[in-house]
Amino acid sequence: MDEEQILRELRFKAVRSSGAGGQHVNKTSSKVELHFDVKNSAGIKDEVKTRVIKKLQSRLTKENILILGSEESRSQHRNKELVVQRFFKILKIASVKPKLRKKTKPTKASKIKRLKKKKINAERKANRKDPLR
Repeated sequence: MDEEQILRELRFKAVRSSGAGGQHVNKTSSKVELHFDVKNSAGIKDEVKTRVIKKLQSRLTKENILILGSEESRSQHRNKELVVQRFFKILKIASVKPKLRKKTKPTKASKIKRLKKKKINAERKANRKDPLR
C-alpha cells in the first residue's frame, strides 16, 4: 500500500456543516468530505482492493467510491487532517488479511463429558413422565 500515491488520489470537498452554531456555520464551509475511488486506485494492490471492497461494501457507493466526512472542528484544515487520519485507519483495518481457520477435532475427554451430560439430561426428562405410561 503506497500511502503517498493514495494521498495524491484523494479528492476533498469543503461543504457547510450541519447543526447549531449561529452565524459562523451559515457562512463558512468547514466540513470536509473525502472521496476515494477504491477500484481505480494505483496505490493499492489488486488483492487488497478486493478485500477492501468486500469489507467496506456498506460504506461504498455503486461506483466503489468511499466517502468520509469530518465536521468535528471549526477549522477546515483540522477537519481535513482528521478525515485523512480516519481514512488511513479504516483502510489499514480493511486491508488486513484474515487468519485462516485451522480445523480441529474435539478431544476424547470433551466427547465423554458431552455424552455424560446428555445422559443425565435424558434421565432427568424421563423422570418427569408419568410412571403408569
